[in-house]
Amino acid sequence: MGWSEDDIPDQGGRTALVTGANSGLGLRTAQVLAAKGARVLLGVRSPERGAAALAAIDGDAELVHLDLADLASVRSAAAEVRERTGDQLDLLVNNAGLMSPPRGSTADGFELQIGTNHLGHAALTWLLLPAVRDRVVTVSSLAHNNRGFDLDDLGWERRPYRAYAAYAASKTANLLFAFELHRRLAAAGSPVLSVAAHPGMTDTDLAVAAVRARVGRGAVGRAVLAATRAGNKLVTQSLERGTLPQLMAATAAGVRGGEYFGPTGPREFYGAPGRVKPRALAANPDIARTLWVRTAELTGVSPDPA
Repeated sequence: MGWSEDDIPDQGGRTALVTGANSGLGLRTAQVLAAKGARVLLGVRSPERGAAALAAIDGDAELVHLDLADLASVRSAAAEVRERTGDQLDLLVNNAGLMSPPRGSTADGFELQIGTNHLGHAALTWLLLPAVRDRVVTVSSLAHNNRGFDLDDLGWERRPYRAYAAYAASKTANLLFAFELHRRLAAAGSPVLSVAAHPGMTDTDLAVAAVRARVGRGAVGRAVLAATRAGNKLVTQSLERGTLPQLMAATAAGVRGGEYFGPTGPREFYGAPGRVKPRALAANPDIARTLWVRTAELTGVSPDPA
C-alpha cells in the first residue's frame, strides 16, 4: 500500500497555512491536517467559497483573505498571519494555482498564471519566512516537463501566448523557487525545510475550471463541462490519493530540504507517494538564482531567508 494518511503523525500544537484551501488539493490538505490536530489557516480569495470550505472541515480552522494575483493582498495576508500566529507558523503549503485560463493580468500587471502561481507565492513565502518554524511545501505539476520556459519572457510579451505553456512555465518556476529556497535556507543555517510536491493525474477542478472559462453558459457549454468532468474522472486518480504527495512532504518524518514528492507509479501519473525527480531545467541552480533575483525585482519583496 505504501504511505497513507494513517502514517501522518499527530499535528497537535502545529499551525499551518494552506493557500487555495477552498477546493481540491488545498481543501483536502486542510481537512487532513485539521483532523490530525493542527490549527489550519485557509488562504482563500472568495469569502463565500471560503465559508463553504470552513464548513467542510472538522477541526480547528479559520479563514485568511488572500488573493495571490494582488501583491497588496499578499502583503496584507502575510501581516495578518504573522499577527494571528504570533510569528509561530509551522507549515506553509503553497498549493493554490490557476491552469490555462484565457490570457489575463494580475492586479500588478503580470501575466495571470506566472503572477498568481509563482510571483504571488514567492512573495508570500518571503514575507512569512520570519514566522515559519518547520517547512514550506510548494506544489508543482507534471506540466513542468513541458518545454518552453523562457526567463527573458516570463510575461509572454514577445511570444504568441499559449495558455497551457504559460501554466507549465509557472509550474517550472514553482520548482526552481522551491529548490533555490532550500539552498539559501541551508546556506543560512536555517532549520526550515523547503520541499516540493506534485499530484500526478488527479481528479481536481483545475481542468474543469480551464474549460469553464472558455465555454458559454448555454446548453452547449453545459454539455462540454459535463463531458470534461466525466473524462477527467476516467483518466485520473482520486483526490484523496492525489493529495498524498503534498501531505507526505508536509508531515512525514525524515523529509529533507530540496526533496520532491509525487506518485511513484508509471510516468508519475498515479501510485503511492514517494520521492521523485524533476526535469533537469527545474533543478538548474543557475536558472534558479536568476529567477530568484528577477522575482524579487518584480515583487519588490526582500528574499533574505535569514
